[in-house]
Amino acid sequence: MIDEKRLPITEHFTEMRQRFIRSIFGLVVGVVIGMFVADKLVLLLERPAGDLAGNIIATEMLETFSTYFKVAMTAGFIIAMPWIIYQMFAFLTPALTAKEKRFLFLFFPFIVLMFLAGVAFAYFVALPPAIHFLFTFTIGDVTVMPRISNYVDIVLRMLVIIGLVFELPIILMALSAVGLVTSKWLASKRKIWFVLAFIISAFITPTFDPINQSIVAAPLIILYELSIWLTKIVKKRKPRVPAIA
Repeated sequence: MIDEKRLPITEHFTEMRQRFIRSIFGLVVGVVIGMFVADKLVLLLERPAGDLAGNIIATEMLETFSTYFKVAMTAGFIIAMPWIIYQMFAFLTPALTAKEKRFLFLFFPFIVLMFLAGVAFAYFVALPPAIHFLFTFTIGDVTVMPRISNYVDIVLRMLVIIGLVFELPIILMALSAVGLVTSKWLASKRKIWFVLAFIISAFITPTFDPINQSIVAAPLIILYELSIWLTKIVKKRKPRVPAIA
C-alpha cells in the first residue's frame, strides 16, 4: 500500500519553494565557510603540482581575488551538497512508498561517500601525473608558468567531475530499483561502456596522452562492473508484486 500524502497543487509549489530556499540558505552557509578556508584550500590544490607549484603565477590585478572566490564557491557547493540532496529527497518522499523511502534514505550516505571517493581519487591518483605532464611537456626553451586561475580551473574541474562520475553505481542502482535497467542489460553493454569510459576520460583529463586518460578510464570501467553486481542485489531483494485476479 502506498504511503502517499496528497497535497493540493498550491501546497506542492509552497513546499518546493521552501525546499529551494533552504537549499540556497545551505549553499550560502557553505560558501561563507568556504571563504574562511579558501586560502588554505588553494594551498591544498597546489600540492598535486609538487615542487612545480612555484611556477604558478598571477598576471592580472584581480586574478587572485577571483580565484579566491571561485575556490570558496566550489567548496561551499561541496559542503552544502548533502543538505541540498536531503532537501530534494524530502520533497519527493510524500509520493513514495514506505519501502521506497527506506531505500532512498538508506543510500543517501553512499551518495555523499561516493562523491568524496571520486574527489579523493582525482586528488591523490589522477591529478599528480596529469599536472606533472602539463608542467613538463614543453617545446623549445619555453618554461611553463601557468596562471593561478587556469591551474585552479583545471584542478577543480577534475575534482568535481570525477566526484560526480563516481555516482554511477548509485544512479544505476536507482534505475534498477524502478525497473528501468537490469544487470543483464548492463552486462550486454560492457563493450560500449569500455569505449565510452575512454571518451569520458578524454573530456575529463586536461591532457591528451593515453596514460593519464587510462588512469581515469580504469575506475569508470570498475565502477560499471560494480554497478552490474549491485543491480543484481537490488533485483534479488525487490519484493514480488502479487498477481491480480
